[in-house]
Amino acid sequence: MTRRYAAFLFDMDGTLINSIPSAIRAWTAWAERHAIDVEELMAVMHGVRAIETIRRFAPPGVDPQAEFEALLQAEIDDVADVVEISGAAAFTRTLPADRWAIVTSAPRSLAEVRLRAAGLTPPAVMVTADDVERGKPAPDCFLLAAARLGVAAGDCLVWEDAPAGIAAGEAAGADVMVITATHHARLETRHGSVVDYDALSVEVAEDGALLLNERMVAGA
Repeated sequence: MTRRYAAFLFDMDGTLINSIPSAIRAWTAWAERHAIDVEELMAVMHGVRAIETIRRFAPPGVDPQAEFEALLQAEIDDVADVVEISGAAAFTRTLPADRWAIVTSAPRSLAEVRLRAAGLTPPAVMVTADDVERGKPAPDCFLLAAARLGVAAGDCLVWEDAPAGIAAGEAAGADVMVITATHHARLETRHGSVVDYDALSVEVAEDGALLLNERMVAGA
């Protein structure tokens, strides 16, 4: 298959890197400290800005901003087992600098630490939780990233792993590719999906467009 796009817009956690063990440890400790149901929290926190999740679950009398700052520091301090999704670093290295961005619900300070831990170099354009008032599933973050790259969001391919991010990509008018490397159960989606980046390659057309190729893998 070959597909043509003006730019690629990547979510980070679960899409370019696997930081789920670190996130689970931090969020589990936070939930248990406040007697919050861990399973209920885990079911909805992925892909959403942390401050929004804290506001949703925190008991009365808790300062959401103070809790957010403490949780953020706990996650920054716990990145020893953060790794890239297979092939992500090599794949993004093939992309022109002005043709891709990271669009994450994480704050910039956490995003930069996690990317370094996973061995990925941040792109020139990175939209984080600090840059938008409305996080995913609102499309604002993807629209902003496309604008900073000088392209229309509808001409982009959004790379995502979580329902909130998929919904944000759809709302932005972009095509969506779902990365399933960290999924433990099948995600029902109308979009294309791949486990990781090992079977993907990109060509750059004369006009700068990105041509996404999916090659068959021996034994698949």
